[in-house]
Amino acid sequence: MKNPNGYGSVVKLKGKRRKPYVVRKTIGWNDKGHPIYQTIGYTEKREEGLILLAQFNSDPWDVDHRKITLGELFELWVQIKAPKQSPGNSAYIQGAYNNHGKKLEKQKYLSLRAHHMQEVIDNSGLNGNSQRSIKSMFRHMDKFAHELGIDVKHYAQLLTTEPGPESSGKPFSEAEIKKLWKECDAPDTDAILMLIYTGFRIREFFALKLADISLAEGTIIGGNKTAAGRNRVVPIHAKIRPIVKRCVESNREYLIERSGEQWDYGSFIYNVWTPIMDTLTTHHTPHDTRHTFRTRLDNAGANKRCIDLLMGHKSTDIGERVYTHKTLKDLREALALVTS
Repeated sequence: MKNPNGYGSVVKLKGKRRKPYVVRKTIGWNDKGHPIYQTIGYTEKREEGLILLAQFNSDPWDVDHRKITLGELFELWVQIKAPKQSPGNSAYIQGAYNNHGKKLEKQKYLSLRAHHMQEVIDNSGLNGNSQRSIKSMFRHMDKFAHELGIDVKHYAQLLTTEPGPESSGKPFSEAEIKKLWKECDAPDTDAILMLIYTGFRIREFFALKLADISLAEGTIIGGNKTAAGRNRVVPIHAKIRPIVKRCVESNREYLIERSGEQWDYGSFIYNVWTPIMDTLTTHHTPHDTRHTFRTRLDNAGANKRCIDLLMGHKSTDIGERVYTHKTLKDLREALALVTS
């Protein structure tokens, strides 16, 4: 008997598996017309899968608050919340759980205390910046548990990580930028040039859509990390306008894509950043593009308030924050001071 539309299905996977049946629902369709599935779980027998599907359709949020384990909570998060995250952020959270949080998977969530979570962070062997991924994962679990009606104590808010290293950003030299321009027609080199001439943070850059770009106005609207940087307007520098125009005319969704999908940080580093740095025979981090953007503006004598606005920074001078108003014309003039 065929299930009703939207009910979901139980499908047997190929190969020798302990749980060969996948229980799933179609939650959308991609650009090629292929279904996008939400995986509900895996079972040993088809009958078990049908029962699981029926339970999910009855109430996917119905859980035993007292007995639910971290592992079960995480699997439910993957099913319900992960599809609503950006691909990069979803991978970030799931990577932190699979690599570190999973050691607590059998522990009842209500029995977890701050010191349990803190031990996972302290014993991870990661530095401060990477430790934050584990803290973020636990905060997502706390928030999701709260949405489920579980009486959590929000211990994740008490977690600490090692301080990150002091900024050691190294701007790209003018010679290195010239080398990039010589290679600008090579695959993906144009992405690095756009980063250098816009100052967007790397994940802000990944999130930029063609809908955020106006060639007529000569602007890009983006940014999401801070209140000062959210939805800020960055003029398109004359040097990269042909690159941006080429991207806009590609009629895709995001400014830069890989196989029709938004870039994620790990893939970008492995497939794009590292090979190009090897070609340049230099070493930089993606954040160095922001250092380069700010340094070049500062060296060109741009107005400090304009630099802060372009970078998405809150001005350190309260007088400038409150009384100095800059227009799009001012921002364009500041950016035009960078001539090469």
